[in-house]
Amino acid sequence: MVALVESAYRGDVSRSGWTTEADLLDGQRTDADAVAAMVADADGCVLLAETADGELVGCCRVERMERRAHFGMFAVDPARQAERIGGRLLAAAEDLARGWPADEMEMTVIAQRAELIAWYERRGYQRTGETRPFPYGDERFGKPRRDDLHFVVLTKPLRNG
Repeated sequence: MVALVESAYRGDVSRSGWTTEADLLDGQRTDADAVAAMVADADGCVLLAETADGELVGCCRVERMERRAHFGMFAVDPARQAERIGGRLLAAAEDLARGWPADEMEMTVIAQRAELIAWYERRGYQRTGETRPFPYGDERFGKPRRDDLHFVVLTKPLRNG
């Protein structure tokens, strides 16, 4: 899972897909300890997408937060990003959250990732107007190449009404 996430977001390999953050950040996107903690966390679930022969091609994490769920650690193999794996994985995460039951899904996206924000908006997510700071100085999240990074918060209702 670490290798998949790194390949989708960092370095030259990530540039073959459209989810790259290589122009914004150097360094790691995650590590084995962070993934192990996510897997062990009883308040969350890691979803994996695999091919018929067991090759890992996508992943995400959904965290339970009372009546809200948080979506993150989303990655799809850059060579397979045109195969709708991401859309199916996002839909599975939403279905999981509805079953908890959560009323809405929340996520944070680096504000400079306009194309990724637009992808989520086409799937029903909306900007809340809330922003959150980027964790500058914490290399577990990468080494910023710019000094203006921050996150925008997106949400989507998971229930009618």
